[in-house]
Amino acid sequence: MHQGRTAFSQIMDYFPERAFQKIVGQYEGDKWVQSFSCRSHFNVMAFAQLTGRESLRDIEACLSANGRHLYHMGIRQGFSRNNLAHANETRDWRIYRDTALLLLERARELHAGTPLALALANAIYAFDSSTIDLCQSLFPWAEFRQAKAGIKMHTSVDVRGNIPSFVHISEAKTHDVNALDVLPVEPGAYYLFDRAYLDFARLYALAMRGAFFVTRAKKNTLFRRRASRPVDKPRGLRSDQTGLPGTARDTSYPALLRRVTYRDPGTDKYLCFLTNSLDIPALDVCALYKMRWQVELFFKWVKQHLRIKHFLGTSRNAVHIQLWTGLAVYALVAILAKERFMERSMYEILQFLSVSIFEKTKINEDLFTFTPEPQHEPALFQEILL
Repeated sequence: MHQGRTAFSQIMDYFPERAFQKIVGQYEGDKWVQSFSCRSHFNVMAFAQLTGRESLRDIEACLSANGRHLYHMGIRQGFSRNNLAHANETRDWRIYRDTALLLLERARELHAGTPLALALANAIYAFDSSTIDLCQSLFPWAEFRQAKAGIKMHTSVDVRGNIPSFVHISEAKTHDVNALDVLPVEPGAYYLFDRAYLDFARLYALAMRGAFFVTRAKKNTLFRRRASRPVDKPRGLRSDQTGLPGTARDTSYPALLRRVTYRDPGTDKYLCFLTNSLDIPALDVCALYKMRWQVELFFKWVKQHLRIKHFLGTSRNAVHIQLWTGLAVYALVAILAKERFMERSMYEILQFLSVSIFEKTKINEDLFTFTPEPQHEPALFQEILL
């Protein structure tokens, strides 16, 4: 058995310590702090995410029961639930945002070689948003509807590895399409949107920056056909046309656009796709839009396995800190899986860590290979049987 360092310490091997301290200095996170530093704060929040702690008292009780491990976890001194609550309320949440984005970028680099079914070398991003419901009486600053509060997480997921490349947190009442104004655009990349993002002026701005998009048309979307291409109807395609959207007076998208229609043989449903990529095969357009489902799977996974439903504080600052530290932990686990050459899913790795966080066991693929030891009957019992 490995008698070295705890599982938590092994995870933190991939934490960018120098970059983190630089970020802390930029936002003066440790100014006037005597005991509970930003680093200790992050470690406690990461521990809560990995082990499923859902309250301040729960975190305090669990860590107090394992006090001999706190020093090696990077929690030097000053931890209490009051200090944690105060840090969540007052410490600049941008420290943890910048740290999470740094870790996510590292995870994306490691997962960049993940193969896809399409023979496209371009980067492919699925973009969408998900609403996290909050109690209106506890979170009045997150007003959404008359009897409901919430925040919205706008996320661009790299389909190679299912790692977020961009995350923007806003009020839930913010319309999805407004997130396109803050989305960083990578020239040559493909961006996959659903119909909520069908805003031709914003899509044209994205195209002018050298990127490609694939989205779905609405029922009332007008399209002026200029040319048609032959399609392979036995494979589900119905049309492949180029033209201009809108009416003759509409100049919101003054460039050629491509419309591909497809009938899903499984559901017999007609789908109409719009894209500014004029050269790739029509079936690749359909396959690209299907990859948009990756962002939905990411949201589902995050809500099921990260602690973002029960918050440790009710202020805007506390909610942001918990969300960003949760994403940072997600990135750390993704980095761990690649660096240790583990073929297991994120779910399996997190389940192991949740029950073995204090164990001094080397984290590798062998942990998930269970070989039961042979059971030998007692000698006396064997004699009786004979």
